[in-house]
Amino acid sequence: MTLAKRIIPCLDVAGGRVVKGVNFVNLVDAGDPVELAKRYGEEGADELTFLDISASVEERKTTIEIVRQTAEQVFIPLTVGGGIRSTDDVNNLLRNGADKVSINTAAIARPELINEIADRFGNQVLVLSVDARRGRTPSGFEVTTHGGRQGTEIDALAWVEAAITRGVGEILLNSMDADGTRAGYDIEMIAAVRAISSVPIIASGGAGAMNDFALALNAGADALLAASVFHFGVHKIGEVKRYLAAEGYPVRQ
Repeated sequence: MTLAKRIIPCLDVAGGRVVKGVNFVNLVDAGDPVELAKRYGEEGADELTFLDISASVEERKTTIEIVRQTAEQVFIPLTVGGGIRSTDDVNNLLRNGADKVSINTAAIARPELINEIADRFGNQVLVLSVDARRGRTPSGFEVTTHGGRQGTEIDALAWVEAAITRGVGEILLNSMDADGTRAGYDIEMIAAVRAISSVPIIASGGAGAMNDFALALNAGADALLAASVFHFGVHKIGEVKRYLAAEGYPVRQ
């Protein structure tokens, strides 16, 4: 059985508002997270991702109250990330409506966190967010942290392989070079990670034209995450699904 390809809007939240920029800078207000979550649920999103993008930078935990309010509005899987540093943080989010959690900065600082979360909750709740950009590493892709602000000199493919071994259930692969540009997903990077990944890949960063979604699936993505094209009305989720269905991709209508 072929699994349906998932369409996942992303709510990048800072200061209690959804924001969106280009390459994580020049952020502009895109609306209220609770209202947007409700709208996307009604429009047919398969899942929703909520990223508190300033939590790691400000060294604080995810805004639980907004997560709880968002979870009350949607009846689809909700992934929450930002500022998660312990299994207790994960437990708190799951108790307040999250179905999955996404970790990035804290896992790079202490990779054992992956094992701890997977052992306690199962790998089906654990998404590794990989904010990668072109860099001088063996694969040509470098992992960044703190919302793309800091380089690590860690090879993105080696990191993905190590994280899968430790127990992550899914990879959220975000191209920092393409983020917010609407110039297309980083097809080369998706294909490179697909070649070494035994878990599903969510492609993120660069969605613009309808064909961009199909190209990312062709490269090996299992799900497609997008933000600005949905927030600012460039495309509706239903339109993307109808396009992909017409192109022969299995999607949930």
